[in-house]
Amino acid sequence: MDIVSLINQVDAFVWGPPMIILLLGCHIYTSIRTKFIQRKLPLALKLSVTSDDGAQGDVTNFGAMVTSLASTLGTGSIVGVATAVLAGGPGAVLWMWLTGILGMATKYTEVFAAMKYRVKDVRGNMMGGAMHVWEQRFKREDGTVPWWAKVLAIWFAIMACFTIFGIGSAVQTSAITSVVKANFGIEPWITAAVVCGSALLIIYGGLHSVSRICEKLVPFMGAAYINGCIYIMICNAEYLIPSIVTIFECAFTPKAAFGGAVGSGLMVALQFGCARGLFSNESGLGTAPLISSAAASKNPARQALVAMTGTFWCTVVICLVSALVIVSTLMAHPTLVADCNVTDGATLANAVFGTIPVVGTPVLMLGILCFAYSTILGWSYYGDRVTSYLFGHRWVPLYLAMYICMGFIGGVGVGDIAWTATDIANALMAIPNIIMVFVMAGVVAKGTDYYVYGGHIDEPQHDEIVTLEDKSVFLRKKA
Repeated sequence: MDIVSLINQVDAFVWGPPMIILLLGCHIYTSIRTKFIQRKLPLALKLSVTSDDGAQGDVTNFGAMVTSLASTLGTGSIVGVATAVLAGGPGAVLWMWLTGILGMATKYTEVFAAMKYRVKDVRGNMMGGAMHVWEQRFKREDGTVPWWAKVLAIWFAIMACFTIFGIGSAVQTSAITSVVKANFGIEPWITAAVVCGSALLIIYGGLHSVSRICEKLVPFMGAAYINGCIYIMICNAEYLIPSIVTIFECAFTPKAAFGGAVGSGLMVALQFGCARGLFSNESGLGTAPLISSAAASKNPARQALVAMTGTFWCTVVICLVSALVIVSTLMAHPTLVADCNVTDGATLANAVFGTIPVVGTPVLMLGILCFAYSTILGWSYYGDRVTSYLFGHRWVPLYLAMYICMGFIGGVGVGDIAWTATDIANALMAIPNIIMVFVMAGVVAKGTDYYVYGGHIDEPQHDEIVTLEDKSVFLRKKA
């Protein structure tokens, strides 16, 4: 058995029925416990562009939201959707979309918990995430943390380190170099050097530098990509309704599509839909709290609502329009997969968008270049936070150097195996975070009743924010 077959088998195992049940169960459970917080989306959208003057934090709530959104709007929004369709059939699109709808409640819950138990480092910078929730929520009176809470906290942080190098760096650079090579013939190492070099300059400027770039880049790239996809869907107008019907049919039945080139059963559609949904919107993965905890927000509910909009924009809107473009184009050109010798998601995305004269290829290039580049920037901060937690702040520069190097390596030759390896790391990282979400659901529900449904959304939180020593997590005894 070769390494590729082994990794594929491991991926199929970790994304088997237990993981799907755990993820969807978490989305459904948090939706119920928060009284379907998704219905507060209009309020969340309003808060996302409203500044919380005087609140504690390192960046504005909008800056935290767009940086988080920049991190999720990576290649998963285009190539990830194409990979889901290719591997799981058109039905995977429905499960990806439903994962986004229900995942809004999970994103709300994990960010609420992280905001409630966020801490400061010795430099006064905010830190949050599943590892700090596990430590601060279950900390004893003497300042020590139960071993099981420490294990789950460290498990999350270590898996985050592996995931960050894949989803945040290698996969994104690989997608950029592939598109540039296919359309301009530029050698991957040249593109990778430009991408990684420019990203390094921004990243070393710190969170404020990253958030400033994301605040300008994200709204532009999102609007441009959506408008481009709408134009393509107009070109495929006669196939739009049939593509929606096909998506629903293939989500529940083992139906072949596009001339029999792509088709799957319910379990495969579920597997790839949920996996790519998590890859896309990261609800339940635990990444958004790492940046959301740095936001200047009066109380946990406000920033949790703002963070929830990221899942809406990423999966409910952008992944949906990507999927409709891909499926409708494949219905218009049913032999496209065979004709273009499609073997992976990147090739499929290139083939699909390439069928639209003049507009198709530029839309794809703009989407992948902007989305992937912004993800490289956003995920760099996630790594900063988990590195600080595990090893102390002095190790962050080394981490950033490794992060950029991994991006370059990914750009010059990772291939489709990077997607599979990242799926595995995503699942292993999500497990301790999802357990945390289940554990914290009651606390979040109580807080939501008070702040959101009780009319106290503008009331400041009065909990004291703990300052941690700058030590390795393995040495830290007291908070």
